[in-house]
Amino acid sequence: MEITILGTSCMVPTKERNVQGIYLEYKGEGILIDCGEGTQRQMNITGINRNKIRKILITHWHGDHVSGLIGLLQTLSNNENPQKVTLFGPRETKERIYHLLKAVSFEHNRLELDIKELNPKGVEKVFQNKDYCIECAYMDHKMPCLGYSIIEKDKRKINMSQAKKLGLKQGPNIGKLQRGQTITFKGKTIKPEDVSHIQKGKKLTIILDTLPCTNAYELAKEADVLIAESAYTSDLEEKGAEYKHLTTKDAGLIATKANVKKLIITHFSQRYKTTKELQEEIKTFFKNSKVAHDLMKIKL
Repeated sequence: MEITILGTSCMVPTKERNVQGIYLEYKGEGILIDCGEGTQRQMNITGINRNKIRKILITHWHGDHVSGLIGLLQTLSNNENPQKVTLFGPRETKERIYHLLKAVSFEHNRLELDIKELNPKGVEKVFQNKDYCIECAYMDHKMPCLGYSIIEKDKRKINMSQAKKLGLKQGPNIGKLQRGQTITFKGKTIKPEDVSHIQKGKKLTIILDTLPCTNAYELAKEADVLIAESAYTSDLEEKGAEYKHLTTKDAGLIATKANVKKLIITHFSQRYKTTKELQEEIKTFFKNSKVAHDLMKIKL
């Protein structure tokens, strides 16, 4: 699982920071979380192949999170063989996509776009396959806004050194053990736990525009990495409450309550020319934390 931060600015782009976009690649599949203006160019700069995108997760419909969406859909539809794209979003997403496609002229019918309008009650699973699942929950913002978790499924890992001691080689028997089945080999019963262990899957949670809320804590619970907004430093708590954005203190609180392993903050107000102040402060609220920068890559 590799994550690329495509933009870290809140509201408007700055000379140093683009607006929101986070790209996740897992086993060759691309998942894009939000698509602010300039997202495609950021992908070009960092070498991301946008044709790998199979899912787009929209947190909410403020412009800094979606103003690059129509351009991306046009680009994907212009491919010689457009692939199906599933777009997840909060209430009103279908209507907003309808108006976007109606307002801009291109052959959008070439793109198979499956729109999933979500209305979870608490934290809900909205997608799963054999490799991972996606959970979401509503946050506390000025308009319907979702947070998302992408959770890799647990996997059984074979210890080939131990298997070889029992005379086993790569083949059907190893495959059965990998699938959790007990086998009989040379008159002996071999259980999966004799030659394997369960490797817990990784969890990434993304929480952007919100105030601290129960859903945020529950969604991020036990995450390996939490990417959370920190629009303001803690001295601007009143401004954060007014506009329903997190401060560094709030982000640290969510990370602490959710018992996450690592916190990465993003979505910074343009009032901060550099992120030095945010970087110094977040460490006081959550030790294992980093300040995101545009084109930053994170491996899970």
